[in-house]
Amino acid sequence: MDAVRLVKVGQHALAQSRSAPDIVAEAWQAQALAQAIGGHLAATGPPELRGEARGLGEAGGRGCAVLDHPGMRIGGIRAAQLSEVADPAGALTALGGLLGDVAMALVSVACATDEEGLYWQCMEAIDAADESSDRVRGMLRRLTIREQERQERSA
Repeated sequence: MDAVRLVKVGQHALAQSRSAPDIVAEAWQAQALAQAIGGHLAATGPPELRGEARGLGEAGGRGCAVLDHPGMRIGGIRAAQLSEVADPAGALTALGGLLGDVAMALVSVACATDEEGLYWQCMEAIDAADESSDRVRGMLRRLTIREQERQERSA
């Protein structure tokens, strides 16, 4: 499945999440998707993105590690369905939006919980989502520069 489509599925699932365990599970899914997209772009993406894409994959992996996954749903790990990143800029833009939504949802969970463990887990997951978002923004900047250089050469 294409990366943009998987991100949209993740956005929909996050929007439908009502309980703290569901939101934490969706945060985990988003970080797993960041890891998968980063890995895919590191292996097959534009050469100028490969180093930053490896960093995104690593950041996504760390994001998964900080979250106690409360159990997989019937659908399993959505990121495992990633088969292509047909539009790297579109996929990264959508992923950046999802990671921002995840961070905001985790803030809500952290503010509403009385469980100290869940609170700190959310804080660490917010930091991980921010790190992944930073990597996404860096990759988008590189793509923008590449496109500008391409246009200058063709002019």
